[in-house]
Amino acid sequence: MADDKKPLLIKRYASRRLYNTETSDYVTLEDIAGFIRDGREVQIVDLKTGDDLTRQYLLQIIAEHESRGENVLPVSVLNDLVRSYTTQATSVVPQFLQASFEMLREGQEKMMESMGGGMKMPGLEAMQAQQEAFMKAMTGGLGNWGAGSTTPEEPKEEEGEDLDDIKKQLSELQDKLNKLS
Repeated sequence: MADDKKPLLIKRYASRRLYNTETSDYVTLEDIAGFIRDGREVQIVDLKTGDDLTRQYLLQIIAEHESRGENVLPVSVLNDLVRSYTTQATSVVPQFLQASFEMLREGQEKMMESMGGGMKMPGLEAMQAQQEAFMKAMTGGLGNWGAGSTTPEEPKEEEGEDLDDIKKQLSELQDKLNKLS
């Protein structure tokens, strides 16, 4: 069995076909996106030159999803990213984005754990404040942002009010993002 800690090596041939070295077959960009969604890291290298092409292909996957209407990135965020390439902020933006997505991923994991266990998550308010600050920074202060999750379990009474607030904030954010698109 392959070591999931080690990135899945994909080789790009001169014909631009992508070859999965673990399964010895050709893959598509959608296959690569599936590996990533399943939690697997990938590394894409040019067979002839050995150049790492991972970033290029990941950006292509994102662009294809965005062009199909699967909009995750509001236009204002895309504008800010383009601006960051032409300013001195480029040294700060990658670290900011990485830290923000790590915080979001950890928050989602904690939320899922707490919802599954039926317990109130400690530090939820702090996490929401950090996520709100991130969204304000990335969208130019267009509004509040909250995270929510539905669960088949009935929440306890004191959790129900917090969950309703979170759902309302999420709904408001979705409405604002839809207006931006």
